[in-house]
Amino acid sequence: MSDIIRIAGLEIGGGKPIAVQTMCNTHTADIEKSIMQIRQMHSAGAGIIRLTTQGIREVEALKEIKKAIRAEGIDTPLVADIHFNSEVAMAAAKVADKVRINPGNFAKDFGTASSQFIRLMHICKEEGTAVRIGLNHGSLGERIVEKYGDTPEGMAAAAMEWIEMAVSENFKDIAVSLKSSNTVVMANAYRLLHKAMEEKGFGFPLHVGVTEAGNADPGRIKSAVGIGAVLKEGIGDTIRVSLTEDPVNEISAGKIIARYYDGIRNGSIIPHDPSKPRHYKCNSWEELIILAACEFGTALMDRKIDDFEFSGEYMDEGKTVILSEEKKEYLKDEIMQAARRRFTKPEYVACPGCGRTMYNLEKTFNEVKKRTSHLKGMTIAVMGCIVNGPGEMADAHYGYIGEGKGKVSIYKGKQAVAKGVPEDKAIDMLVEIIEKDNKSSNQ
Repeated sequence: MSDIIRIAGLEIGGGKPIAVQTMCNTHTADIEKSIMQIRQMHSAGAGIIRLTTQGIREVEALKEIKKAIRAEGIDTPLVADIHFNSEVAMAAAKVADKVRINPGNFAKDFGTASSQFIRLMHICKEEGTAVRIGLNHGSLGERIVEKYGDTPEGMAAAAMEWIEMAVSENFKDIAVSLKSSNTVVMANAYRLLHKAMEEKGFGFPLHVGVTEAGNADPGRIKSAVGIGAVLKEGIGDTIRVSLTEDPVNEISAGKIIARYYDGIRNGSIIPHDPSKPRHYKCNSWEELIILAACEFGTALMDRKIDDFEFSGEYMDEGKTVILSEEKKEYLKDEIMQAARRRFTKPEYVACPGCGRTMYNLEKTFNEVKKRTSHLKGMTIAVMGCIVNGPGEMADAHYGYIGEGKGKVSIYKGKQAVAKGVPEDKAIDMLVEIIEKDNKSSNQ
C-alpha cells in the first residue's frame, strides 16, 4: 500500500478512495473561462484539476483563479502543469497545490535539471506544495533513451532517479506517473516502477492514465483497459481518462473506473472471472463499455484469455436497451484493439488539448478519423502543440501537430515532412501524404 500524501485538503494513497483527475483545456490566462470550466468540473465531481502553466503570466492568472474559486467554496486541488521552464515551476510552487513536471524536459541537461529539482523541492517544502513527477513515453530525454531505449524499463528507471533525489532531500509529498498511449507499454512501466519502489522501501502514490487515448468509445475503452490493468493489481491512487472532448466528460468515465476498483479493494465488489460469460446490467452505455473493458480488456492484454463472450443491457433516456449482436461485435473489436490483440481499424493517438492548443482539436481529430477510417493497421496522431506532440506521438506512422498561429506540422514517423502548413489545408495534405505512400508501397 502506498503512503498518504496531502494535496491541499485532499489525501491520496494509503488506501484512500481513488481520486479522479482532469485538466482544463482553456487558456489559463483567460481567467473567466478557466473559472467557468473549473466550476463545471467541480460540480461533476473532479478530485483534482490541472491547468497548463507555461509562463509567469499563467502563474499570475492561476493565482487569481485559485483566489476566486476558493472564495466560492470550491476546494478542489489545483495543479500547475510545467514544461521546459524550471523557473516557472519555482514560481508556480508558491501558488498551486501541486506542481507537475516532466523530467525529460525540465531543463537542458540532467545536471541542471537535478539542481533545479532540488531547488523546487525546497520551495515546495516551505509552501506545503506537492509535486508530480510525470514521465511520458516518447519524452524521456536523450540520456535515458540512449541507455534503455524508449521502453517501459527506461520509463521506470528515469522515475526512480527522481524519486531517489526526493528521498535524499527528505521530500515526501511526491506522486509519480508513467504514461503512454500504448496500453501494454503503460501497464508494464507502472508494474516495473512499483516493483522498483517496493525493493527500495518507497511508497509514493501513483497517478495512472493512458495518455492521448483519443475520444468517444475508443478513448474510454483504451483508458479503461490500461488503467484497469494497473489498478487490478492494487497499483494506483489517482487516475485520469484523457479524452479529446470537453474535459468535463473525463470525470464520469473516471468515476466509473474508480468506483469499480475501489469496490474491489474494499470488498464490496467481487471481480468477474473473464474466462466466463457475463451479462451486464448497466445505468448507461458508457458504464457498460468501461466495465467490459476493465474486466475482459485487461485479461486480454495480459494474455490470460484469447476471446470472450458477454451479453448486456443498459439504460438510455429512461428505457432499457438490450445489447444487439451488432453492438456486441463492435464492442468486442474495440476491446480487442485497445488490448492490442486484434487490429480491425486504424489506431489513433490524440491528446485531450489544453491551454497550449491553438486550434479546434476535437473537430480536427474527428475529421481526420472520418477521412482515414479505412487505413487498418495504421497509427495516426493528432496533437495539440509542439510541446509534447513530436515526442509523445511515439510510434505513430503519421502525425498532425499544431504549431500555433493557424499553422500545422505534418509528420511521417518522427520526421517533420511539412511545416507551417495552413490549418485549412493541413488535413488534405496529411491524407495526400498517406495515400501517396500507400500507393507507392502497393506498386
